Formats: sequence, C-alpha cells, structure tokens
Amino acid sequence: MPAEQPRERADAARNRLAILAATRTLLADHGADAITMDKVAAAAGVGKGTIFHRFGSRSGLLYALVAEPAETLMAAISEGPPPLGPGAPAPARLLAFFDAMTVMMADNVELMSAYTSASIPPHPRTAEFHGTWDRHITELLHEVRPDLDAEAAGRLLFSSVGSEAARAMARAGETGRLRSAVRALVESVLRQPE
Repeated sequence: MPAEQPRERADAARNRLAILAATRTLLADHGADAITMDKVAAAAGVGKGTIFHRFGSRSGLLYALVAEPAETLMAAISEGPPPLGPGAPAPARLLAFFDAMTVMMADNVELMSAYTSASIPPHPRTAEFHGTWDRHITELLHEVRPDLDAEAAGRLLFSSVGSEAARAMARAGETGRLRSAVRALVESVLRQPE
C-alpha cells in the first residue's frame, strides 16, 4: 500500500497560494523582469526564505506556475466534459483543445517569456506535457484526416500557438483575434479535400 502524502499545513497552503498569486500579478503587471525573489516575497507578504523553502529557487517557482495550467489542461482532455474531454467528435475536441491551449498561452504569456528567457533548464515534466499534447493532437487529427501526416501537421499547428507572432498578439490584447485565427487554421486542416 503506497504511503500517504503528508497533508499541507493551512499556513503553508496559504503561503504557497499567496506566493503563486503574487508572482502571477507581478508577471501580468510588470513582465518577466519583475520576477525576483525579493519582489515576490514583498508582494506575497512572506519572507524570502519561505519562497526558497517552498520552491527552492526562482526556477522552482516558475516550474510550479508552468505546471499548474498544464496539469489542468491534461486533466480536462483526459477526463473533463466534452468537447474538450472524451465524448465529443474528433473535430470538436481538436478545436476545443486548440482554443484551450491558445487561451492558456495568452493568459500566461509573460510567464512563458520569463520561463524561456530565464536561461533555466526545461521543466522536469516538459517531455510529459509536450508528449501528451502531441499524442492528443495526432490521434484526433488522424481520425479526421487519415490522408495527412497527422504527426507533422499536428506539430506545425501546435507550434503556431506558441509562436512569437501569437505571443505578440496576446501581449497586444488581441486574444480574441488570435483565438479566431487559430480556429480558422485548425478548421482549414480539418476540412476534407474535395
């Protein structure tokens, strides 16, 4: 029988949530350069040592922020309600996935910038996250368009969501326009040739 995970103390949970919220706010308001341990500690109302104890480093803090939305999306595609989760036709699921991924990127554009510009090693679960997205897209695309190289086409579609052009649109407040463009791109690939 596996050992039970120790329960998080109430004050530790409060501190963790305050640190993550403060980091998100600093990112949204001031960009990637605002993420220093001193600034996060002051914004969260905790000591710098609390952040180091909980996250280990700036990298660990960024890892926690990156993992949170990725884990949520992974759960949604595997066990959430349709159309993102199982039970909807493949085209609807694929469109829902790309919409969710576009929103996730736009909502976390400064985090992605901080993460990629911080010269830190990739998140320990990067291969797992990207492997999940890759398999999901490939399987759904293959179901709809068996005539395509679903793996290659899916990777190209996916790369458009994280592109510099997409990040620039998100930063400019054009998330709606970006979502529409990504949707049109995915729909054009889903369309069967005549």
